[in-house]
Amino acid sequence: MALFRLSPASHAAPLVRGEGIYLRPPEMRDFETWADLRARSRAFLTPWEPAWPADDLTRASFRRRLRHNQQEIANDEAYPFLIFRDDDNVLVGGLSLGQLKRGVVQAATLGYWIGEPHARQGFMSVALRSVTGYAFTTLRLHRIEASCLPHNEASKKLLERSGFTREGYARAYLRINAVWQDHLLYGLLETDPVALRVARHNKD
Repeated sequence: MALFRLSPASHAAPLVRGEGIYLRPPEMRDFETWADLRARSRAFLTPWEPAWPADDLTRASFRRRLRHNQQEIANDEAYPFLIFRDDDNVLVGGLSLGQLKRGVVQAATLGYWIGEPHARQGFMSVALRSVTGYAFTTLRLHRIEASCLPHNEASKKLLERSGFTREGYARAYLRINAVWQDHLLYGLLETDPVALRVARHNKD
């Protein structure tokens, strides 16, 4: 089936730049700032995320996470990123392209989080545009999928502002905060107007 596999030529750890930010895979040196931001943002993030494991913010757990991330990148299965401000290298959040499917699908699932001190400042909008360009030009994806809780107004606005189209409604789709919850389903194609503009910008 290799004939039907379309994948990037290199699996080197990606660096993605956007206006005022850059994204790169997590590294061990990020542990303390990552754990601190996640801990300070816990109440803010809990309603929108799967339940955190008891050891989630420990160094050992972070090290396991990194090993898993590195394997996913090497296998072209997922591309996790941390988002940093360009001017002072402050960590503001995270984003991932996961569950990559190749062959006749060429799609990935988008996930993201923003630290509470950095919410509503436009960082995630820029990060989404930047990763969209990376996904469609470097990873050669055809489609990016995303989902959010129906009452998550900020996430709905973010996706729709970023060019995603609402495509459906999935009942009890993901287990969020220890409860199976319905989700709105969104999609962005490489041929959508926003994606075409972003891809052209990334090629310039």
